[in-house]
Amino acid sequence: MLSFTQALNTVKDKLAAANLMRGTEVVPLPEARGRVLAEDVAADRDYPPFHRSIRDGFAVRSADVVAPPVELCLRGEIRAGGHFDGVIGTGECVSIMTGAPLPAGADAVVMVEYTESQGDKISIQRSVHAGENIVRQGSEAGSGACVLRRGWRLGPGELGLLATVGKSQVPVFVRPVVAILPTGDEVVPVEQRPEWFQIRNSNATSLSAQVAAAGGTPCCLEIAPDRPEALRALIHEGLTADLLLMTGGVSVGKYDFVEQVLADLGAEFYFQSLALRPGKPLVFGRAADKFFFGLPGNPISTFVTFALFARPAIGVLAGADFEVPFFLRARLGKPLQQRTGLTAFLPARVESSSGESVVSTVSWQGSGDLVGVAAANCFIVVHPEQTSLAAGDWVDVMVKEP
Repeated sequence: MLSFTQALNTVKDKLAAANLMRGTEVVPLPEARGRVLAEDVAADRDYPPFHRSIRDGFAVRSADVVAPPVELCLRGEIRAGGHFDGVIGTGECVSIMTGAPLPAGADAVVMVEYTESQGDKISIQRSVHAGENIVRQGSEAGSGACVLRRGWRLGPGELGLLATVGKSQVPVFVRPVVAILPTGDEVVPVEQRPEWFQIRNSNATSLSAQVAAAGGTPCCLEIAPDRPEALRALIHEGLTADLLLMTGGVSVGKYDFVEQVLADLGAEFYFQSLALRPGKPLVFGRAADKFFFGLPGNPISTFVTFALFARPAIGVLAGADFEVPFFLRARLGKPLQQRTGLTAFLPARVESSSGESVVSTVSWQGSGDLVGVAAANCFIVVHPEQTSLAAGDWVDVMVKEP
């Protein structure tokens, strides 16, 4: 069995070696959230386009206020969206608001808290050095400088930057279509009332949400029964998408036919089990020139293995770099014991306590317990060498998608 790190590197390397071709399109700026930028974006002018005040106060010549208190003559006022046409001379100042352009002749701003006003006479109570309380023109980005690189995933901050530089239409990579194929005779549609021995198709619902959040377009197929011929037809349909995700049927049970059918279709398997909990029976490979994942059928195993392996794969198909899952750190609230040789992902809640992040497992009954996982906001990551952890130990934490 591969370790978690070995499996992740395998997925990354196989995707990189495939030299994938990706289509592009142009979308309106409000529709670009979560998309991946298809070309570099340059600043259309200096940013800021002028020396900008970052405080309410008075624009001054720093040489005039080296020995406060100093009285200066008020020449006028500049608010954000306005400007001052004159030049500030010796012994003069201008009232200025946050965000307003610095007038010619001034080189600093004295905060209003350190001044006293008497008509057009302003008493400066504190010295400033040149450049204090201003942001220099072009210091954020010079005209023509690259502000966003091709392959960058666009979030709210990036959309704001695109708006700033006037990109109302955004070139992005086309979203990959991700086929989702649930398997198993025990699985029935969500709208159907199940028999006591059946379960509703929760995996397709959660995976659809995860695929969309990762930058893909989910395409849910029919539930595949535990019969090779019917399963083969649905896998063949799923392989027309950019990526195929299957849930269930990848273990060693009598009616687990997924790997057999894939092998009959000429699939190449890169790994078929991992030292992972939950998620040991995870399959990754390629068939008909398309990548596929055979995810475990238990909902929590499906959720975790998607986040670890399928999500970064979808990112690559969507035009981004391979985004390795990242872990934060928190203090362990309760002691933990762990079997050796596995990387475990345990549903947990992390909360702030006395200025530190403290994490504890939630009550759950194993990898089929969606009620327990719904109460979690993260997963504690227990590495293979961490067989015994005490309360207060630092542990890695993987934040659960909102």
